[in-house]
Amino acid sequence: MNKEELSAQRAEKWREELRKSRKAKERTDIPRVRMKELDPAYRITNREEVNCGLTREQAVLEATRCLDCVEPLCMTGCPVGINIPKFIKNIERGDFLSAARTLKETSALPAVCGRVCPQERQCESKCFYTQKLKKEPIAIGYLERFAADYEHASGEVALPAMKPCNGVKIAVVGSGPCGLSFAGDMAKWGYRVTVFEALHEIGGVLKYGIPEFRLPNEVVDVEIENLRRMGVEFMTDCIVGKTLSYDDLHEMGFKGIMVASGAGLPRFMNIPGENLNGVMSSNEYLTRVNLMDAANPDSDTPVWRGRRVAVIGGGNTAMDSVRTARRLGAEKVMIIYRRSEDEMPARKEEIHHAKQEGVEFLTLHNPVEYIGDERGRVCQMRLQKMELGEPDASGRRSPVPVPGAIETIDIDEVIVSVGVSPNPLVPNSIEGLEVTPKGTIVVNADTLQSSIPDIYAGGDIVRGGATVILAMGDGRRAAAAMHKALQEK
Repeated sequence: MNKEELSAQRAEKWREELRKSRKAKERTDIPRVRMKELDPAYRITNREEVNCGLTREQAVLEATRCLDCVEPLCMTGCPVGINIPKFIKNIERGDFLSAARTLKETSALPAVCGRVCPQERQCESKCFYTQKLKKEPIAIGYLERFAADYEHASGEVALPAMKPCNGVKIAVVGSGPCGLSFAGDMAKWGYRVTVFEALHEIGGVLKYGIPEFRLPNEVVDVEIENLRRMGVEFMTDCIVGKTLSYDDLHEMGFKGIMVASGAGLPRFMNIPGENLNGVMSSNEYLTRVNLMDAANPDSDTPVWRGRRVAVIGGGNTAMDSVRTARRLGAEKVMIIYRRSEDEMPARKEEIHHAKQEGVEFLTLHNPVEYIGDERGRVCQMRLQKMELGEPDASGRRSPVPVPGAIETIDIDEVIVSVGVSPNPLVPNSIEGLEVTPKGTIVVNADTLQSSIPDIYAGGDIVRGGATVILAMGDGRRAAAAMHKALQEK
């Protein structure tokens, strides 16, 4: 190659790089998509889903913003390892079904994750826009929801690649996100998987803990039906540790057991008045409303409909509870949180929606006593005003009482949402299973294998409380480790 040819080649390479940089500049100038929402005044009268999804045009335009990074850091923020650039590029090309198939390569619940995962703290927080450009990230969660919903609406729901059945039976305790994720991966490898659920509905916390205005039951049912088509069997109304023992599962021929029984034991604050009528946990409140039709006055077990409702806590479950109370007709609904709003663990979107729906936020307040009337029903609450001190182990500034700053407010219902503890049934029923002082199952950090070799565990029963996507990530890791161990045998 002579000098002129070399010079021409360099010039063309420079022009190509210039074209790419201009293309990137055009992409980065596109504003992040805004999803349509139901009007607050309308949505508090029903349980319809608040977020309405993206149109095809919105999805393609948002996908066009993706810069197709050489090193896609967004994937490092995804606990289940979704190939995010690949599924987004399929959307950009208009190949929505291929986008959905890409999601299913690693995620058993893409329509669920697209709705409830905290993408702003995970994949989207790693996006190039966030890290380098200081702009709003690609709406990865919105696009995931779009692709999964599109596939379902199309009627062309595909299953992931499946290996032939190997006849090996695997038991899963609990049908929440961890158990379902684990079951999906084991089914792909050819195992005969049976999921045992204590309640009468499959889905665990996805059904009993998350209201339909945030995650419709129909969406969860579609994902569960896909698992059934993959060969996963489900047994409801079966409590492992009571209905069936560990030994029973062995006698039934199960070669591996995944414990994903969650953290369904509510915590309280141990303050005066917690035993009054009208004070309940968010677990009970949401389970009764979501699974037992308790919002219906004609129900066998109707829930109390307070007019002045206080929800204690600042997480997503607290937001779900206070927004549910609003939909059940409460005239005044309050979030009582001992730190400031900046320290709230709830998703920003949920806080925003709660404010739109008329929820009052009493931050830097902490209840110290509930007061009852002559009938034994809560009627008032005493609140201690707080201020922020030094950061604690979580990195958040610790709340400190302001001396003498106590006020009393009128309420007629309290929903306590200050955390949960692990379900003790399985740990207490298996001799030799190592647990922590908090009741969580001790596992190997890499494989999630417990002190009993054929038992693996993940999700809230190990973490004590986590997000849907972290639980799903545990399910995938445990499945990979159990599969490897069984293959070595």
